[in-house]
Amino acid sequence: MRSLKAVEPSTPKEKILVVDDEAAVRRILTMRLSMAGYQVVVASDGHEALAMFEQEAPDLIVLDVMLPKLDGYGVCRELRKLSDVPIIMLSALGDIADRITGLDLGADDYLPKPFSPKELEARIATILRRLDDSPSALSAPSSPGVIRISDVEIDTNRRQVFQRGERVPLTYTEFSLLELLFRQPGRVVPRAEILEELWGYPPRRNADLRVVDVYVARLRSKLESDPRNPELIITVRGTGYTSQRLKDLPEAAGA
Repeated sequence: MRSLKAVEPSTPKEKILVVDDEAAVRRILTMRLSMAGYQVVVASDGHEALAMFEQEAPDLIVLDVMLPKLDGYGVCRELRKLSDVPIIMLSALGDIADRITGLDLGADDYLPKPFSPKELEARIATILRRLDDSPSALSAPSSPGVIRISDVEIDTNRRQVFQRGERVPLTYTEFSLLELLFRQPGRVVPRAEILEELWGYPPRRNADLRVVDVYVARLRSKLESDPRNPELIITVRGTGYTSQRLKDLPEAAGA
């Protein structure tokens, strides 16, 4: 009789909180994400979402905008007071301005409804992979990886940003964007490249690139003394952004 080799139980992947008031959506996403190896917890309204966040400490939240009791915008606003946990918002609203409201509040990505569960899985994997690839917050302060531009210090080991000696709180995505722009000071980084590197998908329509613009605006609001006349993150019309003023190039422009 052949002996059976003990099989180690597979370690579940990260925990995901799915917040949606439609039972069918919760059921489908629970099934798909569980099959992909994630731990999945669910909530059906805004208040329950905040309670589940406190109880379960998820690694990522999939958050619908249209929720009873407290809508997704309100949930996102409250979560950002507590945590920089990655948030992907789902929106059935047709106006792009409505969709990016969540980004203004601190969401990391959005996906319009109806959506492909496969695309959502890909976006989740991209964000979580980016977090897994981040250097440990326990890295020594003297480790290489500190970028200094003007009065801004970017510590890529600890994923922390300081301005004039004071820490500037950034979300995971905000920090990743800042690091990308400052990695090679003076290089113009196309918006499409930013979208693909940080969010993991190419622009299929102009509205997709608005995600990049919203995040740049958020960084400017936190780092620039005058966000309308930026000195650190500069717009290059028709192309993208660069991390220092290109005074000698005619194509460089202000905000």
